[in-house]
Amino acid sequence: MAELDPFGAPVGAPSGPALGNGVAGAGEEDPAAAFLAQQESEIAGIENDEAFAILDGGAPGPQPHGEPPGGPDANSRKQEAEWKEKAIKELEEWYARQDEQLQKTKANNRAAEEAFVNDIDESSPGTEWERVARLCDFNPKSSKQAKDVSRMRSVLISLKQAPLVH
Repeated sequence: MAELDPFGAPVGAPSGPALGNGVAGAGEEDPAAAFLAQQESEIAGIENDEAFAILDGGAPGPQPHGEPPGGPDANSRKQEAEWKEKAIKELEEWYARQDEQLQKTKANNRAAEEAFVNDIDESSPGTEWERVARLCDFNPKSSKQAKDVSRMRSVLISLKQAPLVH
């Protein structure tokens, strides 16, 4: 039986007007046939690739996430050194920012502590309820989950406005 090309024409048959496709020039190669031949050769190259050797029981090729078989080259070592230097620099900057933030927090805490101690030391008669009122939250919508403290709030506000006489 005669061999046929992918389009059903006999292999080696003349191309051109003899086949009735209206193409002149019998010496030209068919572009579709050339494309198909190229694709077949690429597929054959892929099938012979080392990655498929594992499936056939052969030795594995180079691993995609490992180092190359010859070890790291100079370019990758240089890039790794640059990354390490960049990481060290960023880490030093982070520590500097953290230290600066810690110093600010310490200063704020010292100032708040000093103000609190001064408030405690100021104990003039009649200011007790004002100090208590400063420690209380008088916002009626503070939390819907908490108990109703509206009565206590009203008692503290009235004591603040008109303190008890001793």
